[in-house]
Amino acid sequence: MDIYNIYTEAAVELYISNSSALSLHRQIYDAIKRKILSGELKEGDALPTVRGLAKDLRISIITTGRAYRDLERDGFIVTAVGRGSFVAGISDVMRREEKLKEAETLLAEAAEKAALAGLGKEEFVRLAAELFGGEE
Repeated sequence: MDIYNIYTEAAVELYISNSSALSLHRQIYDAIKRKILSGELKEGDALPTVRGLAKDLRISIITTGRAYRDLERDGFIVTAVGRGSFVAGISDVMRREEKLKEAETLLAEAAEKAALAGLGKEEFVRLAAELFGGEE
C-alpha cells in the first residue's frame, strides 16, 4: 500500500510517499528544489518551519532538518535564526546548471537503455537529434 503525506502551506505543497525508493529527506529536498527551479517558489518566499513540516508530514524533525540543511548547503535556501527559512536568490547560471545536470542524468539513463536494446552510438545520437528537433 502506498501512503502519501501531503503538506500545504502558502505556496508549498509537498507530496511524500512512504513507499518510495527515495528517502523522505531526499523527497523533501527534491520537491522544494524543483519548486524553486521552476519559479513556483520565488526569492524571499518563506518555507514552512522544520518543526511544522515534520509535524504535518508526521515524520522526524531530524529528517526535515536534514533536507533544509542540504538545501541551504546547495544555495537554494537561507535560514535566519528565529526568523525561519526562505528561498535564496537563484541566478540564471545556477538554474541552467541544475537543468543541465538533470538532462545529463536522463541522457545517461537513455544511453544505457539504448545500449541494452542493441542501439549503436550513431543510432542513439541520430534518434536523440530527431527527438530534439534537429537533423544533426
